[in-house]
Amino acid sequence: MDQAKIEALIAEFENRPIIPAVGSAETLLLEDNDMPWLMSPDGSQSQLLQVDLNQGLWVVKNRFMPGFAIDKHYHTGSVFAVTLKGEWFYKEYPDQVNKPGSYLFEPAGSVHTLTVPEKQDGPTEVWFAIYGANINMDDEGNIISVIDAPAILDGYTKYCDAMGENYENLIVNGAQPYKKG
Repeated sequence: MDQAKIEALIAEFENRPIIPAVGSAETLLLEDNDMPWLMSPDGSQSQLLQVDLNQGLWVVKNRFMPGFAIDKHYHTGSVFAVTLKGEWFYKEYPDQVNKPGSYLFEPAGSVHTLTVPEKQDGPTEVWFAIYGANINMDDEGNIISVIDAPAILDGYTKYCDAMGENYENLIVNGAQPYKKG
């Protein structure tokens, strides 16, 4: 490549805008109590913050009481977790305890059983960003349920409707899945 072509290429890159002119969007802010906390039959609470149906992403805060455990599950996508209060660990990795301020990365394909210590004052609160699905299993490894972005959106909004809770601030990106009927 000759010097003139190199200089022209450099000039082209120098003149590109840093911020794209198309596709930009405003930020969306949720305050701590903008979304309702919903109680599950197992005693845990969930506050859904965002669902991106195109990417299969769901962002949720969970509260778990002392002694709580989630069924063993398999992740089809990556999971990112930040512990806000309390402690928790995976039954399979009892010496890796998540505490307030802890960040945990779970790669796709990980299998584990979330467990909250029984001897703990107050609930554990964790923020999760989950891609893909949780494939929940019984003790024999049989699939008992599948939770993904469309399922969590459907379940949360129906539960809010049934409880008279407002979820108008829920951040939902992407197309709604096709529903037959």
